[in-house]
Amino acid sequence: MAARTKTRNHSPAVPGLEIRLPWWAVVLPALAFAALLLLVVEPGQAHAATADPVLGRLFERLVGLLPA
Repeated sequence: MAARTKTRNHSPAVPGLEIRLPWWAVVLPALAFAALLLLVVEPGQAHAATADPVLGRLFERLVGLLPA
């Protein structure tokens, strides 16, 4: 009598295949990015250079959006 072998149910690679990530795989990189951004641009020192005031305003708005 032959023993049955278990076959794995591998679905073929199809477009739209759903990949689920744990919540921390998205939250931790976002928190790390925010922390590094705050280290680079402190609220008291977020002044733009005289040649490019747009970047300074952008950083001020980003810092304003973050909770204090």
